[in-house]
Amino acid sequence: MEKYRFLPDLTSDVMFEAFGKDESELFENAAEAVFAVVAKIDKIEPKQEIEFDFSGEDLKHALLNFLNNLLAEAEIAELFLSKFKVKLEKTRGIYKGNATAWGEPVTPEKGETVVKAVTLYKFSVEKTKEGFKAVVVCDI
Repeated sequence: MEKYRFLPDLTSDVMFEAFGKDESELFENAAEAVFAVVAKIDKIEPKQEIEFDFSGEDLKHALLNFLNNLLAEAEIAELFLSKFKVKLEKTRGIYKGNATAWGEPVTPEKGETVVKAVTLYKFSVEKTKEGFKAVVVCDI
């Protein structure tokens, strides 16, 4: 199963579909796609670690919050990220998660495009027969 693919729909933003056999893999693959926009991800070594918690009232909002928190945490830590691990649980209808990500300090030669945020525009998460699929738009 492919992890993600970029869609040629927008000129001022970047849109992609992410896939996963389960919710955690979907989140990890979406994170990888976001950072493939931000940096030359194949050149980013997993040298430093960040960790944070996130939540959402449903899977869609949990993914949105996760991706935006990930961008904020990476900016605060001044890291380009390349490896992601997400633990997710649903309690009383609320999704709560813990994310760990690894990367290396930001350097201009490994940078690509600044992603300001993940937006709700065309944002969706759906269960498929293979697992899960999300459509994500990055505001650049």
